[in-house]
Amino acid sequence: MQVILLERVENLGELGQEVTVKPGFARNYLLPQGKALRATSDNIAYFEKERKSIEAANAKRRDAAAADAKKLEGLTVDLIRQASESGQLYGSVAARDVAEAIRETADITVRRGQVDLNLNLKTLGMFTVPVVLHPEVKVDVQVNIARTADEADIQRKTGKALIAAEDETLDDVIADAEEEISEDDTNTEAA
Repeated sequence: MQVILLERVENLGELGQEVTVKPGFARNYLLPQGKALRATSDNIAYFEKERKSIEAANAKRRDAAAADAKKLEGLTVDLIRQASESGQLYGSVAARDVAEAIRETADITVRRGQVDLNLNLKTLGMFTVPVVLHPEVKVDVQVNIARTADEADIQRKTGKALIAAEDETLDDVIADAEEEISEDDTNTEAA
């Protein structure tokens, strides 16, 4: 099926491009989401007539998304979840959870569909999650999943998860991490 793209679609084409796609992809995704028009002679004429206004609207949305992306650059969001000492969460962190955390932290409206999370996160730690604010604007956000706010601070400073090995306790892991942080602070002050 031939369609005209009304916005950039990853791995498919740019705005205004006429592409061939499978009918199911067009019917179930591109057409209902307003990302494309069927490439009929009437729609081609309509698109050519409205091309400048469509491009202007796209540029306006892209600029707004770029402004939001600047606010999200370098952002780290903390998610407090219950987990075992081995680091396995009692549940998981989904795109919806990340979107809500971004909304609360940065005061920017992010829908769960904009969070590009292929699989739910099921362990403690620091994760880089891409957020697609516009088809042409993508920004990475750090997600810090921890059991407590104190552990989240330690994980942010060390860059690694606080997970106890079989032969140690969680208190030992936290003490080691705090010691590592204090050594780094001492080395930084000496330099």
